[in-house]
Amino acid sequence: MRVVITGGAGFLGSHLCERLLAAGHQVCCVDSLITGRLENMAAFADHPGFKFLRHDVTKPIKVEGAVDAVMHFASPASPVDYLRLPIQTLKVGSLGTHNTLGLAKARGARFLLASTSEVYGDPEVSPQAEGYWGRVNPVGPRGVYDEAKRFAEALTLAYHRTHSLDTRIARIFNSYGPRMRPHDGRVISNFIVQALQGRDLTIYGEGTQTRSFCYVSDLVEGIIRLLFHNAVKEETSPETPEAIHQPVNLGNPTEMSIVETAALILRLTRSSSRIAHHPLPVDDPKCRRPDISRARRLLTWEPCVSLEEGLDRTIHYFRSL
Repeated sequence: MRVVITGGAGFLGSHLCERLLAAGHQVCCVDSLITGRLENMAAFADHPGFKFLRHDVTKPIKVEGAVDAVMHFASPASPVDYLRLPIQTLKVGSLGTHNTLGLAKARGARFLLASTSEVYGDPEVSPQAEGYWGRVNPVGPRGVYDEAKRFAEALTLAYHRTHSLDTRIARIFNSYGPRMRPHDGRVISNFIVQALQGRDLTIYGEGTQTRSFCYVSDLVEGIIRLLFHNAVKEETSPETPEAIHQPVNLGNPTEMSIVETAALILRLTRSSSRIAHHPLPVDDPKCRRPDISRARRLLTWEPCVSLEEGLDRTIHYFRSL
């Protein structure tokens, strides 16, 4: 297959490019490099099946040659980025999704949207299953990312219902691993960099809020299975919860508090850093834990890399920078 991946120079997108190329597919990476990095593609930039197109997906996309699948991963994804680039975040979720769906429709290609657990906002239920509608503040600072992804999901399913486009939606929970940027504002990268540099680990609030961290290789495996899963029309209606076109949570159901995560990273890095508490940001979710029952049933998928093992690999990456 020839797969177009928007945001392919980013943390997660670059791992997807590498995985698909290793499996014998061709990849066209489309990235504006606003948050993506050329060095993320260094390991496969010279691969004969790889092509890089520097382009802003909020503008019409022209890709030469065959296109069998379109994976829309372009978007600022960390709080530091989407709070710094609020309008661009909204545009890539709306115009960017419209343009990538249009490309898939024009080429008769399968489409996969990278959505997020942020569509659940600050949830009132835990774990969060796909049927939960969420609790999002649409006008809060985080709303630019949350609502961009919620709109992207709605538009994706509108294309499926209106044009019979073969679509998939991955709701991605907190992921981590090599190629994260040192200062991208995410919990794991923040803690590791601060620990390695001997600085205080920044915890917002008391640190009792929870997250569920999924190592990048596990997440990529789930995304690949979702992309290549073949829907069987006889088994389910497109509107049933189990239809492959409906959102699928991908993440690690093991829940851990932020303060526990900080303590684990301090132990693994053997750092003497201390913990510093700062005021809690507006609308910061109190809990985040995926119900992955649907992914288990549809994709026969669940994470296999433990948090300690994944952190060891990630710490090794940051030490090498």
